[in-house]
Amino acid sequence: MMLEKLRAEVYRANLALPANNLVTWTSGNVSGRDLKSGLVVIKPSGVLFDELSPDNMVVVDLDGNVVEGTLGASTDTASHVYVYKQRADVNGIVHTHSNYATAFAAVGKAIPVCLTAIADEFGAAIPCGDYIRIGGEAIGAEILRCIGASPAILMKQHGVFAIGATVQKALKAAVMVEDVARTVWLAMQIGQVQGLPAEEIAANYERYQTRYGTAQASKPK
Repeated sequence: MMLEKLRAEVYRANLALPANNLVTWTSGNVSGRDLKSGLVVIKPSGVLFDELSPDNMVVVDLDGNVVEGTLGASTDTASHVYVYKQRADVNGIVHTHSNYATAFAAVGKAIPVCLTAIADEFGAAIPCGDYIRIGGEAIGAEILRCIGASPAILMKQHGVFAIGATVQKALKAAVMVEDVARTVWLAMQIGQVQGLPAEEIAANYERYQTRYGTAQASKPK
């Protein structure tokens, strides 16, 4: 069996989606790219999460052709492989329909940087791309057009796509999108949220991305 280690990693990441309340039924998917071969492991289409296994993950090439697997690859496969072809730094992609983040997507609104947690993880507003019909490369193209330096994007009237240098980093971004979306939505019920100043966004992002977890993390730069 090809890419056994990556299969197991992608399988575990897919199970983390319902565990973190990011998906329901069969919606959502995770993929990961193998650095050596360039092949991609992705969730099969229409399979319940409790029926997934490392063995039924699907392996595709960067044209979306199934290389190994008896089930059909995710309907979002063309979007995933388009991103991988254009972004050599991306080796993990997560797609969810998590409730609060997708609520922002439903009305076509970005999530503003009004919390240090958003500045830490994303370094900018979490953008919202245009509505694109599911099933082709066009979603991948719209992701790349709008995502900028953010590790996540909302797609209008659709859901969340998160990217990362690894599967785990993409998964973390997807979890964090929903967490901050929920908090921002709750804040909006109280009053008008205020964006952080640009210099504070930059300072928080630099600290979290380069010094978090070290003795230097709490020292101003």
